[in-house]
Amino acid sequence: GLTPSENFKTVTYTGNSGTQAITGVGFKPDFVWIKERSQAENHNLIDSTRGTNKIISSNLTGAEFTSTRFTSFDTDGFTLANNNETNDNGVTYVAWCWKANAGTTSSNGDGSITSTVQANTAAGFSIITYTGDGASTSTIGHGLDSAPELVLLKTRSHTSDWPVYSSGTTNAGYRLVLNSNGAESTTNNPWNSTAPTSTVINLGSSGNVNISSRTFVAYAFHSVAGFSKFGTYIGNGSANGPIVETGFEVGY
Repeated sequence: GLTPSENFKTVTYTGNSGTQAITGVGFKPDFVWIKERSQAENHNLIDSTRGTNKIISSNLTGAEFTSTRFTSFDTDGFTLANNNETNDNGVTYVAWCWKANAGTTSSNGDGSITSTVQANTAAGFSIITYTGDGASTSTIGHGLDSAPELVLLKTRSHTSDWPVYSSGTTNAGYRLVLNSNGAESTTNNPWNSTAPTSTVINLGSSGNVNISSRTFVAYAFHSVAGFSKFGTYIGNGSANGPIVETGFEVGY
């Protein structure tokens, strides 16, 4: 069966303003999300499909940019160079690490747009890159064996918001925005009012997901028994809050 600690791990570290190998992940990650803890700084998202030198920030709208701050994915973690957002001296950080497919991608023709996919089907996680075609009813293959319940999507080549698909919104006509604290809305209808299927993610013609010739990246997830759970809960405003059932002990 799936060993959770071999597919996702959270690690913390303190920066040294030099070269630093972060170990203790327990596997070679393919998607690393780094956030400074002790000071205000941007999120840094790096994956082995786009490459170690390509950074995007989940709190910003800016395009992907090139940096040498993250130098390699390693067998037990990753290596960093000096940078104030990821390795500033004496500053504390957290890194969330996911395993995909050891950096090996495949061409996926399940959708109307051919996508490049790096999937970990056992863990319900895939990294998807594609080029938009501008059509209003496009689809992209995600490489998983069941429908994604969470999709985080970003234009790589241009400034844009981060539309988020969640199975917990009112319906697939709604989106959340990763770089915003706003409520769900029907703005831009990025998912073409159609939930993902076991093979594809549906896209509208919104500039945030499918303008012609622009490049995009998406991170797709679905629940896996004993490993991950995606859903919703309703708050009760009480010090004794609602019980949220996941089906397993949450510890990573």
